[in-house]
Amino acid sequence: MNAMSITKKWLYSTIFVITLVLLVVAFTVSILFKGYYHNYAKDTLNSLSQSTGIANSFSSYLNADADTFALGAKQYVENFTYTNLCEVWVLDGTGNVIVSSTGFMPSETVYKDYTDALKSTTGKGEWIGELTNGEDVYALTVLLPRTDGKNNGAVRFITSLDDINRQWRNLNVLITLFCLFALTLVFISGWFFIRSIVNPVKRVNEVTRRIAAGDFSVQLKTEDRNDEIGELIASINFMTEELARTDKLKNDFISTVSHELRTPLTAIKGWTETMRDMTEFDPILMTSGLQVIADESERLYTLVEDLLDFSKMASGRMMLHLTYIDVLAELDMAVYVFKDRAERRGIHIIYESPDFTAPMMGDPDRLKQVFVNILDNAVKYSQDGAQILVNAVRNENEIIISIQDFGCGLSASDLPHVKEKFYKSNVSVKGSGIGLAVSDEIISRHGGTLDISSRLQAGTLVVIRLPLQSDAVNERKDNTNEQE
Repeated sequence: MNAMSITKKWLYSTIFVITLVLLVVAFTVSILFKGYYHNYAKDTLNSLSQSTGIANSFSSYLNADADTFALGAKQYVENFTYTNLCEVWVLDGTGNVIVSSTGFMPSETVYKDYTDALKSTTGKGEWIGELTNGEDVYALTVLLPRTDGKNNGAVRFITSLDDINRQWRNLNVLITLFCLFALTLVFISGWFFIRSIVNPVKRVNEVTRRIAAGDFSVQLKTEDRNDEIGELIASINFMTEELARTDKLKNDFISTVSHELRTPLTAIKGWTETMRDMTEFDPILMTSGLQVIADESERLYTLVEDLLDFSKMASGRMMLHLTYIDVLAELDMAVYVFKDRAERRGIHIIYESPDFTAPMMGDPDRLKQVFVNILDNAVKYSQDGAQILVNAVRNENEIIISIQDFGCGLSASDLPHVKEKFYKSNVSVKGSGIGLAVSDEIISRHGGTLDISSRLQAGTLVVIRLPLQSDAVNERKDNTNEQE
């Protein structure tokens, strides 16, 4: 099912509503103006019928003979001074026109306004219509006072409506032009506004489809927009860049992990086949082979553990088993484990166990994992014969553990990303690229911080801060003496 486009919705809703409103307003204004002009004509004739003193003018002729009445009617018409506003007729008792202000006798014999006046209690009747010559008029008939129950005739006022109707038609034209102009402005402005939204949205839709298909190289042109669409385009471009970087990191991670898995598996497989194919028992060869298998198995185990930890961290399932521990005991154990490994490469880990305890609520296995990861990185990135400095000091209610190596270090561009998942500053060095990300998560969950500072070819310093229990920080030597 095809959805209606924004443009069509705008055309069908906004334009339709605006057009309907304009039509209603135009029709209402037209009717009001026409009614106003017609009412003005009616009021004018009613005022004239009252101001000209009809009853007084004909009072002496009401019971006179026809000739005398006609003379009085002629005198009234000749004295009528408002011929510029209307035409005036005088009718006899039978409704026939005796005299008119124009001098021309009409051909009509029956007038609706006259018959209405005969029926009216006010003695007045009015009519709006078209004459035989096509002229639109308004006529007002006022009956003369009756005597002895006899109709004595009437005075009829007639004014042309052609000028009024012409002005009304001109007004309608102006109203129509104004409505068309307003509708055109609304259409043009709305069209440009809609197009300024629809076109970018179409491009965004096309780009998002390409992104969904895995093309992260595509970018949208911002066109120097400083509105919400510009912000949307900038956000999509930023998202695309981040997706491209994450995709590259993911591919590098897969490549690195594949290599990291292949190397120990190859060594294990090779030594296993060598030991299987031995024709004579060679204890030195057997010992060397078993040592390689053990080392590479440990390496595989560590890699798998890192992957499992990262999976748990990414899904929010990483759990801490908190207990009351001395965090320095876990640091001591990690240093002890790595000393032998470092010594094989001539790397010296310099560490003096502090003479105080560092009690805290923590997960001993996870904290030891952090120290092992950092020490492992320090050893991997150090040259043979180098030194690694490990130190622990306390500052009020926190323990500060620093691990300093003097290896290859990190560039300024790599440093902000070293704690991100999959990131490796040096792909030639063994590792999955997730150890620091996992370590930073573990330290954060303990309420601490893990900060890294480094300079290229000058080494790296990792500083871990962990909160201690507020009750006490005891001297380790005193505790040791008491236990003895």
